Formats: sequence, structure tokens, C-alpha cells
Amino acid sequence: MRNVADAKRPAAVRVLVYSSDADTRSQVMTALGRRPHPGLPPIDYIEVATGPVVLERMDAGGLDLLILDGESAPEGGLGLAKQLKDEIADCPPIVVLTGRPDDAWLANWSRAEAAVPHPIDPIRLTDAVLGVLGNSFAA
Repeated sequence: MRNVADAKRPAAVRVLVYSSDADTRSQVMTALGRRPHPGLPPIDYIEVATGPVVLERMDAGGLDLLILDGESAPEGGLGLAKQLKDEIADCPPIVVLTGRPDDAWLANWSRAEAAVPHPIDPIRLTDAVLGVLGNSFAA
């Protein structure tokens, strides 16, 4: 029998992972895994390779977190993050992947909640995601 807390808990955290590079998307999903913390429901990943599809998925709704690659081409994740934060009132939290640690100022400009530099470090990425999600999904 499920208790009240379980009944209110979502079945999964829906995470959009955007990069024009399939290897980068794979690295993000491998680094986080299916369940990066026991207090979170499992993660359902939505892989996206182009900026227009990111916008389509945002219009469809139902996303809990976006991880956007700032090194993507032709549309970088930093510009997309800025556009989404400027245009969507209740935009889900965003973690951006930057080319290097010194690019943190670009992440601030983009209004992303967190930034993680390439190469992707599983611990840094997991800490950033858990920090951004906060208690939203805690049991």
C-alpha cells in the first residue's frame, strides 16, 4: 500500500538533454545514471539534437529539468537557455555545459541555474542537478 507521500511523488523526473553531439548526450546520461539520488524518482531522458526540437519539446510541456550543451552547433545551449528563460514564465531549471570553467560568466548571462564545464565530471554534474532540483522531488 502506498502512503500519501508516495502518491504525490512523480513517477519519474523528465530531463531533456540537448547537444548536437550524440557522444555528449550519452556522457550526460551515463554520468547521471537512471537514479542519481535515492530521494529522486528515476530519470526519464529526452534526447534532443537540434534547437528547434528543444523549443517543440518545451511547448509540449512536462519537463522537469533541461541540460543544454553550450558547445552545440549551430545553436548553442547558452543562447537557448537565455531565450527560454526570457520567453517562458515558468521555465524548468536549466543546467548548461560550458566549454571551460572560465565560461561561468556566460552561464550567468544565460540565466541558467547551474553550469558544469566540459569534460563532464559525473560528480560535478550530479551535484549541479541535485542542487538545481532541490527538494522538488524529495520523498
